[in-house]
Amino acid sequence: MKKLLVILTLLPFCIGCNEVKKQHQETVQVVEEDTPDKKVPFLWEGANVYFLLTDRFNNGNPENDVNFGRNEETGVLRGFEGGDIQGVIKKIEEGYFTELGVNAIWLTPLVEQIHGATDEGTGLTYGYHGYWTKDWTTLDPNFGTKKDLEKLVKTAHKNGIRIILDVVLNHTGPVTEKDPVWPDDWVRTGPPCEFTTYENTTECTLVANLPDILTESDEPVELPDALLAKWKDEGRLSKELDELNLFFERTGYPRAPRYYIIKWLTDYINDYGVDGFRVDTVKHVNENAWSDLRKEADYAFEMWKKKHQDKILDDNPFYMVGEVYNYGISGGRDYDFGDKKVDFFSYGFKSLINFELKYDANNPYEEIFKKYSNLLNTKLKGKSVLNYLSSHDDGGPFDKERKQPFRAANVLLLTPGASQIYYGDETSRPLVVEGAQGDANLRSFMNWQDLDSLPDVQIVHRHWQKLGQFRRNHPAIGAGKHKILGKTPYVFSRTYTDGEYKDKVVVGLDLPKGKKSLWVKGFFGDGTKLYDTYSETEVMVANGKVLLDNDYEVALLELVE
Repeated sequence: MKKLLVILTLLPFCIGCNEVKKQHQETVQVVEEDTPDKKVPFLWEGANVYFLLTDRFNNGNPENDVNFGRNEETGVLRGFEGGDIQGVIKKIEEGYFTELGVNAIWLTPLVEQIHGATDEGTGLTYGYHGYWTKDWTTLDPNFGTKKDLEKLVKTAHKNGIRIILDVVLNHTGPVTEKDPVWPDDWVRTGPPCEFTTYENTTECTLVANLPDILTESDEPVELPDALLAKWKDEGRLSKELDELNLFFERTGYPRAPRYYIIKWLTDYINDYGVDGFRVDTVKHVNENAWSDLRKEADYAFEMWKKKHQDKILDDNPFYMVGEVYNYGISGGRDYDFGDKKVDFFSYGFKSLINFELKYDANNPYEEIFKKYSNLLNTKLKGKSVLNYLSSHDDGGPFDKERKQPFRAANVLLLTPGASQIYYGDETSRPLVVEGAQGDANLRSFMNWQDLDSLPDVQIVHRHWQKLGQFRRNHPAIGAGKHKILGKTPYVFSRTYTDGEYKDKVVVGLDLPKGKKSLWVKGFFGDGTKLYDTYSETEVMVANGKVLLDNDYEVALLELVE
């Protein structure tokens, strides 16, 4: 399999390099001899996740750009911009994600958003971001249809890519003239969260005018009249009620608010085969609710697999990664509320988003890599973190002015754990936008025009592609054990072993231009043939070293098999 991937990478870059031409010829000969593919296992612990705001990535269908009369003037970047599911599908089909080494895509919530706009002090804002739910049971037409979602999952799976949906259980959307507040046995509208204790972090509203679901309650409630009327107008009232009856009969849960929403969320697994959830605002919900969500997600995933046995990618369980705001990897398994510590990993989460890497990113590479490898193989053994350097709601990202795009790629894509590329990290999409306020700065439309026309952006993009593909093809990078091999120049190894499968790689960073010697003694023996995927050069280990002669500061060495 690796050899085939090498061919695909080499074809556009073979001209003018004798060593590369020789490798290309040898590779073709190996494939012609029908050497069995070496299947690269997919591991969530080392996944290369691409996170995009559905509305801001690519407009595949301009006809769905305006719905529900959402045409009032908004603050800068606070209205719908036209991105949709069809736009994501087109980029999958074009090979954009494959060429970037992405093997999972995380999309912001797709469910129907409030119809009105609200002013948060920054001008009117619509629910373009997906976190202001009006109806969990259907998709927002601005994002697309359920048929679009079905095609998205099928297309992604066909290309070896998993789909992660962002889900919200904590709150509804804000109240507007078009969007009435949910009944008071469903939500609280105060007090505002203080974030100093467990109680004033979970039983409160995140911000003003964001009704908080009573997720801790086990008291049965009736469906809101507004929701029933909506379903009736749409001709699906009986269907929705019948499905709810079957769910509660099967599970025996009380008809409490969280169980309705859990049913609605897990339908997207059962119906479409999505592979994972990124769970929003985890620390603001009683942790037992996440165990309930996990249980029903697992059940839905198994039901989907039974119905679609020919479409199963692998035997990985359903994936749940949680956003516990300000959780850092150094905290191990606990998050400290001040008066109480909670191990969210014990409540259904395989992984938590790691808010710490952006602070570590300016440290020496070895300090970062050693720290993460040690923690993931001790305190967090059997679990993982999802690392990021920029995101949709972190106003203090690493390299806010995009002055260090190469270092950002090196840190994000080579640090142990799973990686989260935020859309445009790979193209230096601006994170500061004139006229925008607050998190709107982080959410500009994907800069496709820059990628098409600016050589500097294209060079950065190519660097991200090379590292991303290497990461995808080698589980050892994200899920393996790290070891330094040489300080000057800096060379390290990663090793991953699972049964008969073993993956070994060597990486060099901050290498001198021109001739360079990489120390690999004790890891690769003399006479071992290696392939540097960065420079597309085949080399052989001699005297414990690998010699390269090029202008690149990075080497990505894999075994020639």
